[in-house]
Amino acid sequence: MGDRPPTIRTPDQRLRVFVSSTLKELAPERKAARAAIERLHLAPVMFELGARPHPPRDLYRAYLAQSDVFVGVYWERYGWVAPGEEVSGLADEYLLAPRSMPKLIYIKESASREPRLVELLDHIRTDDTASFKYFAEPDELADYLEADLAILLAERFTQARSESRAAGDDTEPVRAALPAPLTELIGREPELAHLSGLLRDPHVRLVTLVGPGGIGKSRLAIAAGSSVASDFPAGEYFVDLTPVHDDTAVLSTIAQAMGVRDTGDGSLEEKLVVSVGDRRVLLILDNFEQVVDSAPHLATLLSAAPALTILVTSRIRLRLSAERSFEVGPLGLPDAARATHADQVLDAPAVALFTERARAVRPDFQVTDANASAVAQLTARLDGVPLALELAAAKARVLTPVAMLERLDKVLPFLSGGLRDLPPRQQTLRGTIEWSTQMLRNDENELLATLGVFEAAFPLEAIEAVYRPGPDTDVLTVLGALVDNSLVRQEDRGPLSYFSLLGTVREFAREQLEATNRLAEVSELHAQYFIHLGQQAERLLEGPTQREWMRRLADDNPNLRATVLYLLASGDWDRAARFCWTLYVYWWVGGRLGEVRIWMARLLASDPPAPGFSRAVAMYYTRAIGFWEDPAGQVIPGLEESASLFRAEGATSGEALALVSVALARLASGTPDVQGAEDALQTSLSLFRNCDDNWGQAMVLVTLGRTALLTRNVPTALDRFRESLALAEEQKDELSESIALHHLGIALALEGDMDNARSAFESSLATSARLQHDDGIAYGLEGLIVAAASAGDIERAGMLTGAAQNLREETGLYNAPTFAFYQPWVDGILAGEGAPVFEAARARGRLLSAAKAVDYALPAPRPEPTSDPAHA
Repeated sequence: MGDRPPTIRTPDQRLRVFVSSTLKELAPERKAARAAIERLHLAPVMFELGARPHPPRDLYRAYLAQSDVFVGVYWERYGWVAPGEEVSGLADEYLLAPRSMPKLIYIKESASREPRLVELLDHIRTDDTASFKYFAEPDELADYLEADLAILLAERFTQARSESRAAGDDTEPVRAALPAPLTELIGREPELAHLSGLLRDPHVRLVTLVGPGGIGKSRLAIAAGSSVASDFPAGEYFVDLTPVHDDTAVLSTIAQAMGVRDTGDGSLEEKLVVSVGDRRVLLILDNFEQVVDSAPHLATLLSAAPALTILVTSRIRLRLSAERSFEVGPLGLPDAARATHADQVLDAPAVALFTERARAVRPDFQVTDANASAVAQLTARLDGVPLALELAAAKARVLTPVAMLERLDKVLPFLSGGLRDLPPRQQTLRGTIEWSTQMLRNDENELLATLGVFEAAFPLEAIEAVYRPGPDTDVLTVLGALVDNSLVRQEDRGPLSYFSLLGTVREFAREQLEATNRLAEVSELHAQYFIHLGQQAERLLEGPTQREWMRRLADDNPNLRATVLYLLASGDWDRAARFCWTLYVYWWVGGRLGEVRIWMARLLASDPPAPGFSRAVAMYYTRAIGFWEDPAGQVIPGLEESASLFRAEGATSGEALALVSVALARLASGTPDVQGAEDALQTSLSLFRNCDDNWGQAMVLVTLGRTALLTRNVPTALDRFRESLALAEEQKDELSESIALHHLGIALALEGDMDNARSAFESSLATSARLQHDDGIAYGLEGLIVAAASAGDIERAGMLTGAAQNLREETGLYNAPTFAFYQPWVDGILAGEGAPVFEAARARGRLLSAAKAVDYALPAPRPEPTSDPAHA
């Protein structure tokens, strides 16, 4: 067959695992493999699960072509060789599997194998794309397969996420921002089709999915985003607002999800508008009901960005003129009056979901004639609410549907009283959650309530910090019970295990925490843990572990915010300020200084005024961020007061850092005070040296070098930049290295040493890309504009200029003053005959994503320059 095999669909459309083995001799093993695959919510692709009216060879080839992972199970037989064929179907399946497809091979122990199978196994052992293990019993195979698939999927997800960040495609829709669903969407086909049609309609700009908690709004929104991805080529962004309870933090949270830096140097609303521009973007805002007062911001965004579409999930409508409301109701139920046979209930979406989730904990679960009536009644009593069905299905490991129904009858009548202000479906959901907790032990209920203190996801060590059980209680065992009961979810993030609760479950847990008068105590323990984490991170953000800790703190950001807000609400100004100060590098590099500025403004407005160290920190954060915009002349006096307060508190590094900002403010004033800036920087350098702060010294030396360039003293600037680079390299601080290298490139370019300048710019850009530091990437691209212009490559200079401008606009980094030394080179091109070529290339460059721009700017490795740029 020269043509492609006919399209033969696999049994379902989840991630597919093709299982290859002889059928008869390995029947128990195939059953065990199927159970292991289904426990991970993957789709086993096996002949016995999808018989079709096609020739066997066409069938397995078509199935294999649609599969994602190959699993081979072998014992003694090579398998039947069809007439006219040279190999068996067993061998053919392996040989047809693409080289890029992961292959997991399991060989059952035996003293006697057919010769051709021995030959096939020898071939497999030489295949570096396959891993293989030996096993003895079906249960052992199931354990191996489940563990190996879990590891494989985790590795592939991490790799895919890294590649999407490092090498995005500007011609493809951005999908990485959408969460990867852990389960199949069941029973929502009509709603998904209708919602997708709305999102594709250019006249529909704002759609709100409305319904009670647990009805499946978030899952439907994610599915809709995936289905219309090709209609939004500029990107799709998912923003979880569950941990946001302060209206002022909504825009900041959206900005973080979109990669727009909240640096506090201008209106964040304006930055979002500039970032979106006229690009076709889909913004999905999840759990908006708790910040509904911020809805007018959405109207502003929609008015200013004509191609933006917003999909919102909320328990209440937003009441905006552009809003199209979409009611998300319960899943369809079976006809209880006719539910006497399995085939009379299986087609109902609620039953399908219940069955699927029950099989996750009990793979052999089936709806039979014997339990069909109980399943139908159970789904009806739960009103087809997806979360209620999932929580009930988690009990299938220990209860039959009949037993579940009996226990439900004992609890729900009591629970329905006292909640008359809630919709009936929400009463059922609350009842189901409480029903789930009634079957937990006391320590399990206590832990669930304690977890209500967290925002978003949280690591295991944070749980251990806030949950203080008796000496005989094992935290992991108790936590495992909550995971088994589908009340807590677990995921791996790097080396750490993170856990989370659905928003509805979290609300219930927090209510229980309040009802037992433990909220204040647990909130304090929560704050203590994250304050300690900040203290631990402070120095580790300034060295070889910088990238690791930036990622870790980004994962913890909702809980970091919650810690600050708790401290401010408690009037604990000192701990709030110290906590914000320890994470200075994180707030800065992560583009979160704008939100910190708002927090510290609250502190300054406190009555009575915050004293000493607290005021020093608050004055710094509220003045240093916008030092170039000072119409009232308050920045320099405020920063000088901050430095004085730090000095009085014995906080040497704080004083030194404030003086750096004093110097920058003096240089940015209408009449630059170069001598005043130099004096402040020299004092700052001495202070940093006195306290052995290499990170601070490196930063001051770069600023001193920039001051030297302003006075055209290039040799002095070169010395300063080289000193800074040496300190950064000694400390293995990649951020400081990239900053020093960029400035070194500037000085080398001004000296005319363009080869070494280019090398410095390229090294700086590559480091910034590894750190995902947008500001550094923009500077790196701008440095290479000079190299291209000096080499007469007008088209390249234009492409780099457009890419840098686009990156600054998309990330909100266009307000702060940049050291745009490249402009004279660009002006020279624009004044000459090459201007049309430059402008055309600049327009193309503006279409490049950040990752594509980096790829363009950093071509294949070139020969090393004649001398080291750091010592040229």
